[in-house]
Amino acid sequence: MGSYKQLEVQFEEPNPKKWCVPLKEDVFVAFMNKGNFITHKALCEGSLFSPLLFGKFFDPSDAFPLWEFDSDVLLSNARSSNNNQCTVDWAQTETDYVLKAEIPGVGKGVIRVTIEDEKVLEVSGQLRLKIEAGVKDWRAGNWWEHGCVRRIELPENADWKKTEAFLSTGDHTLLEVKIPKIPPNISDVP
Repeated sequence: MGSYKQLEVQFEEPNPKKWCVPLKEDVFVAFMNKGNFITHKALCEGSLFSPLLFGKFFDPSDAFPLWEFDSDVLLSNARSSNNNQCTVDWAQTETDYVLKAEIPGVGKGVIRVTIEDEKVLEVSGQLRLKIEAGVKDWRAGNWWEHGCVRRIELPENADWKKTEAFLSTGDHTLLEVKIPKIPPNISDVP
């Protein structure tokens, strides 16, 4: 039986050294060709962290306007593949934006959920706990060699201060992030 716990959502100012090295498609292909099992699992197609999640290459360290798209449409390639390994879903209700994802290959102790500059939801996980001497922050260089990230633009009406994240572990590690919507002003309702 697994456990279910709430993660601390951190709030940060933008850091120009974090995610400053973009992941290019040719670098990603070469890296995956020499990568290990954990890396393949964390960055595989269908994973939240995969640069190929949306059907074509997109650097996961660049913020993506996820909630502007329907998950069934944007993930149709990943869901229709023979592997059917898509482990991501998102939706919005009347009151919340919700992101759910299996977090393969990433231990529960190294998942971070951050809101940056009130505008970007960032989910990151460190895969390699041993980092070379002299490296202060694994996110500052070739971050894909040490971990993974997905950065998502928050909608204008997201109540980012009330973001909650939950992690359940068992056979799979599952992340759920809920971002409440700012209620419409009563005078704005017809």
